Amino acid sequence: MNVVLVVNADLGPLHRVSVQHAIRMLCRRVAEIHEAEPDRLIGAFPLPRVVRLVRYVVTRWRFSSGPAWSRAGVLVRDGRCCAYCGGPASTVDHLLPRSRGGRDTWLNTVAACGPCNNRKADRTPGEAGMRLRRTPAAPTWAALVH
Repeated sequence: MNVVLVVNADLGPLHRVSVQHAIRMLCRRVAEIHEAEPDRLIGAFPLPRVVRLVRYVVTRWRFSSGPAWSRAGVLVRDGRCCAYCGGPASTVDHLLPRSRGGRDTWLNTVAACGPCNNRKADRTPGEAGMRLRRTPAAPTWAALVH
């Protein structure tokens, strides 16, 4: 396990950090271990899975229109599954290609495997004769924290 979930003092999920970052938070006493791996230690600390902040952090940004678009976010949103064949995805495909004015938005991008992304090329899915297995949607903050 190389990522640790950081939750607010009210147990609302905030984001994920590396184990090293989580240990630094524990050393600085800005967080406490909420959930840990049984019988695994890093120095004096149990290996954390979830750390809880000691003080509540105001998160108005979480209630805004949603997270900004990112390639990593698209892969997380789609569960790293190709939107065309359902196989493992490692790339992001634009439904309306960027060369035709398509933008980096949640509704214009999907996770895709390399072969499907190359097969679709510089066309829309309809032009390439490829069907989407899921309709892209803008995720919520909570959906990207898992």
